[in-house]
Amino acid sequence: MQIQLTFLTECFHYLDALRMSGITNMYGASPYLEEEMDLSKADAKSILSAWMESFDDIPAEERAKEFLNNNKIVIDKNA
Repeated sequence: MQIQLTFLTECFHYLDALRMSGITNMYGASPYLEEEMDLSKADAKSILSAWMESFDDIPAEERAKEFLNNNKIVIDKNA
């Protein structure tokens, strides 16, 4: 299943909020994303990596859209 813009944006918003909360170092954020978004370990790591690659001071939706325009992320919500 290919990831949709709305879902990636939701994940980016979650990761932005997690970063601001200071609960974890973002290198350790994968398990939080995995649990919150009901993702496999591999999918959570892929999305976290996408978030890190695109991180900037622009809104999450714009970052997600730009990332999807330049890359392909495939996640399997059934794994």
